[in-house]
Amino acid sequence: MSPGEIRFKLTLHYDGSGFHGWQAQPGSPTVQGEVERAVARLAGGRRPVVGSGRTDAGVHATGQVAAVSMPARWDGPDLARALNALLPNSIWVRGAVAVSGGFHPRRDAVLRHYLYRVGTEEEAASPFHRPWCWPLLRPLDLERAKRAAHSIVGERSFRAFARAGQPQRGYRCRVVRARWSRWDGPGVAFEISANRFLHRMVRYLVGTMVEIALGRRDESDMLRLLQRQSLPGDAKGVPITSSPAPPGGLFLVRVDYPGTVVPTRAGEVGGGPR
Repeated sequence: MSPGEIRFKLTLHYDGSGFHGWQAQPGSPTVQGEVERAVARLAGGRRPVVGSGRTDAGVHATGQVAAVSMPARWDGPDLARALNALLPNSIWVRGAVAVSGGFHPRRDAVLRHYLYRVGTEEEAASPFHRPWCWPLLRPLDLERAKRAAHSIVGERSFRAFARAGQPQRGYRCRVVRARWSRWDGPGVAFEISANRFLHRMVRYLVGTMVEIALGRRDESDMLRLLQRQSLPGDAKGVPITSSPAPPGGLFLVRVDYPGTVVPTRAGEVGGGPR
C-alpha cells in the first residue's frame, strides 16, 4: 500500500444468479469485476479488490469480505455510499471500515460460514424462493440428514468432496459446525463453519446428504466417503459422492477474523452462522 492510502475492509451482499462467480474473468460478468470497476471510478484508476474466497457461478453472499486500498480522502461510510451508488442492484456494500495496511481478507480469515437452503415444500417453486434455494419440492428425512452431518465435524481430509485438487495446500479442513434445521421458509437449511473449504465442497456435501435423506444412499456412506473406503458398485475402489447441489441455494454468510470468532464448544454440532 502506498503512502497516503487507507486500507478498507468491505462487507458485501450479492445475488450471484447473474454472475460467473466472484473472480474477475475477461468477457464474463463477475462480482469482483463489478466492484473493481466501481472502485476505479472513485479512485481515478484501477485498484485491486481482494476477496476472502472465490464463490462459484450462481452462488450468493450476505457476508463476503473484500479489501481495497483507497486515497486517504475517503472514509468508510462515504466509500460505502459511493460504491452503492455505482454498483448494480445485485451487489450491495453493507459496510466499509478502515483496517491495518497489512490486512488480507483470505489469508487472515480464521473461520468461514456457509448456508445452504433446500426447498422441500411446493411453495419453494415460487419466484420469490426458487432463485435462492434448491427447489427439490419433496420432503427429506431430516433426522437422517442430521446424522450424516454429525460425521462431518472435526479435522479431516475432504478430498472426496473436492471438485478440483489443491495438492499444494492439502485437502484437510477443520469443520467446527455442521447442522441441518428447518428454514424459516418452505424447506430446510444446512449450516457449516470451517477454517477453509475446497472447491465445491459444500455443494458436494449437501448433494450427498440429500441423497441420504431421500433414502437413496446408506447413512454410512458419508463416513466411508470421508475415510475414502470403497462403496458398493465402485470398481476402482474410490468413493463416489453424489452430484453437487445446485449453486443457487448456497450463501457465504460470514467470515471471521481474529477477535471476531463466535465461541464454540469442542465437537459442537449446532449453532450456526448468524
